[in-house]
Amino acid sequence: MTGGARGIGRDIAARLIQDGHVVVLADVLTDLVMKTAKDLGTSARGCTTDVSSSVSVNSLIENVMDVDGKIDVLVNNASVVDLPATEIDGITDAEWDKVLGVNLTGTFNCCRAVTPIMREARTGSIINISSDLVLSGIPGLLHYTATKGGVVALTRALASEVGADGVRVNSIAPGFTETDAALEFCGDAVTRSVERRAIPRAQQPSDLVGTVSWLASVDSEFVTGQLIAVNGGYVFH
Repeated sequence: MTGGARGIGRDIAARLIQDGHVVVLADVLTDLVMKTAKDLGTSARGCTTDVSSSVSVNSLIENVMDVDGKIDVLVNNASVVDLPATEIDGITDAEWDKVLGVNLTGTFNCCRAVTPIMREARTGSIINISSDLVLSGIPGLLHYTATKGGVVALTRALASEVGADGVRVNSIAPGFTETDAALEFCGDAVTRSVERRAIPRAQQPSDLVGTVSWLASVDSEFVTGQLIAVNGGYVFH
């Protein structure tokens, strides 16, 4: 589980532990990810990982295999959210590279690292967290939206590559979700999101855990290559 120190990642980790999984929380926020792992109990471990670095990711996967000997589920949740809304001419090279490095390259690095392991075991579920901005295309977050669209494309291409080996790859498109990090940078997004939703309330990290739990389980063993929008009807897909 990448991006597991707080918010959506923390809630997903708690549900997967409830389902019987041992969860490794990977995050660049060292102190927080270690605290979160401790809070979640003996079925959780924390690990400092920069998903934009293939060296860091490979070290993480090697550690997991040394300790656990297998990887059944990968949840790619790490994401850059500290982005001031700006149109295309306001996006700097550094901002573009930062978002691309974590959101898309980070997802690729983790998928590439676990795919051989899952293929050899002939089982596994990869769950990539995208965004419903890919479906709505609102202005001001082109860099974020483009990387999340890349995650969907990567999901579909990888699903077609590894399906015959028993590995499933799916993506989830959350709506704007109330996390501390998102609320700090997204202004009135809560109000605007609620107004457009068929289910008119704010989205919480806990709203995503059921879908992740299902995709991680054998109940979804014939589902792959899909994008599932979990957004209260902000966008229908």
